[in-house]
Amino acid sequence: MTILMKALMSSSSGLLPAIPNSLRDLRHFIYAIALSVIVGGCTITTGFNISNQTWKIYNNARYGFEFPYPSTWKSLPSDNGDGIVFTSPKNHTVEIRSWAGMQLPEGIIPEKNAKISINPNFTTAQGVSGVLTVEVGQQESVMTLKLAQGKLKYYWQGKAPSPEFDNYYRLFDYIANSYKIGQRSKVSN
Repeated sequence: MTILMKALMSSSSGLLPAIPNSLRDLRHFIYAIALSVIVGGCTITTGFNISNQTWKIYNNARYGFEFPYPSTWKSLPSDNGDGIVFTSPKNHTVEIRSWAGMQLPEGIIPEKNAKISINPNFTTAQGVSGVLTVEVGQQESVMTLKLAQGKLKYYWQGKAPSPEFDNYYRLFDYIANSYKIGQRSKVSN
């Protein structure tokens, strides 16, 4: 092994052409420029870091749910108190929204046998199971969390333009994980 290393390092080994040092230095300089252009062209996406955010907690007293949101986001409350919308100060098309409502009684559902059941695929940090979906569209992408407790259904959604969705995915995931349902709401469960 030592002999092989000496042979590779030796300029007389024939593996590297015999070049004057100035040309070899030029070649190394060109390689360094090419490498920096290649590496410089790659962008490193800084990951979402919760400690870099200042948070507030939205609490819906009517339905008893809550979740964190970045403190700089603007709120647009709903008229009926069922939910809220937050928009990013950087891009008003990036939204976080949440609402709740009563599930329809079985007698109102048109076809009893037409029930669609989706198995839970997500559990919040609180331990509540639900369904989390991510829909990636050409224009807009949406992460949606659906939870049910008793007769109430809870919805949380994060949406962004599709080209920017990857910048918000970890933020949306963090908020969905942090979503909480209280033990009591003002609406009978």
